[in-house]
Amino acid sequence: MGFTVAIIGRPNVGKSTLFNRLVGRRVALVHDTPGVTRDRREGEAQLFGLQFRVVDTAGLEEAFDESVAARMRAQTEAALADSDLILMLIDARAGVTPLDRHFADHLRKSAKPVIVIANKCEGRAGQPGLIEAYELGLGEPVAVSAEHGEGMAELFDAILPFAREHGVAGAEEPEEAEEPAEEQDEGERPEKPLQLAIVGRPNVGKSTMVNRLLGEERMLTGPEAGLTRDAIAVEWQHRGRRVRLVDTAGLRRRANVTGELEKLSVANSLEAIRLAHVVVLVLDAGAILDKQDLTIARLVLDEGRALVVAVNKWDLVEDHREALRRLGDRLEASLPQARGVPTLTVSALTGRGLDRLMDEVLRVYETWNRRIPTAQLNRWLIEAVERHPPPASQGGRRIKLRYMTQVKSRPPTFVAFASKPEDLPESYTRYLINGLRDTFDLPGVPIRFSLRKGKNPYAP
Repeated sequence: MGFTVAIIGRPNVGKSTLFNRLVGRRVALVHDTPGVTRDRREGEAQLFGLQFRVVDTAGLEEAFDESVAARMRAQTEAALADSDLILMLIDARAGVTPLDRHFADHLRKSAKPVIVIANKCEGRAGQPGLIEAYELGLGEPVAVSAEHGEGMAELFDAILPFAREHGVAGAEEPEEAEEPAEEQDEGERPEKPLQLAIVGRPNVGKSTMVNRLLGEERMLTGPEAGLTRDAIAVEWQHRGRRVRLVDTAGLRRRANVTGELEKLSVANSLEAIRLAHVVVLVLDAGAILDKQDLTIARLVLDEGRALVVAVNKWDLVEDHREALRRLGDRLEASLPQARGVPTLTVSALTGRGLDRLMDEVLRVYETWNRRIPTAQLNRWLIEAVERHPPPASQGGRRIKLRYMTQVKSRPPTFVAFASKPEDLPESYTRYLINGLRDTFDLPGVPIRFSLRKGKNPYAP
């Protein structure tokens, strides 16, 4: 059975820092600004061999209207409802505040087990706050320093009894843990999930699209631009295929990125692109492919990721034919390195076109992974050279292309051996790449192509 632990508390008490400590890497955005975390983030925790699912949440705000704070609270309430154990964090250096007491009362009514964590207890500054934590009436508090890793053994001891109740891996009694687990057959190993990142400018509907795909209000949405600050990953299945769906913060032009927090958000989004297999670039139908959209698309292709373009809010477009014509012209002129990028029109709000979008994602993923036999490549190379011979080199001799092979996939990467690769013009290289794309059906994925000097068999 799964065991889920939710980390909650008022803003800026160190929830994301503890989350990062438990999952063993810096995945959640951490900053001194209160309320950095807005969406709930899930991860697999490892604590001295104890394995469980941990959820980082937004601060428990006292808000019930239509504001951003109220929507953040709703996200936290959803995390609490799905959890088996709650870690309530307080800032021991600040002591127990009236807001801490209010939320302790709220958690007491939830009937979920709660462990109070007095964070920032390094040194003596947190001792008064640790003692005050007993006043909350939620049992003995655990003193930790999430930033420095102190108190993790005590936290393990506090979580262990609840984990054993749920049969969590690593929580067995010693005599049970000695029995070796059966080895999993090679054919039974779970398929690795497809890494799918949703990117685009701010306020184009990325989080709305993720929510519609998941079928739940998993991400914070609203009319305000820049609601998403963190790259949030969610495990999901589409028609039996495991997908790790990543919602990212909007990417603005570099000149417009101000403040350390926004720079961290942008860095998080760029990291999500680097780790993705397929990237869906979401465009606003009202401003199709402006300069920033093209910059993001080139970044995706430069990283070697497969690209799918989704034109959102299509239901608001009046002249569909003209909009598609302009989009096609811009793609052909501005993204020649990925000719044939799949482009779909969708409405994230209504769900229109999202099934077709996922079908295209799976198709382009297969293309991105494709390997072409060397024999087929060299038969094609002979035909391509006969059809359009390479030009002569500076010495007057015609450049010879002797051999070609695919050295890797993800993205498809090819190497050709030539007599004088340094003299082969870029236009001829483009001719070969376009030929590869057309002949072997490789639309919409970046193709890596390099030339090497063939060895002279008569050289000493």
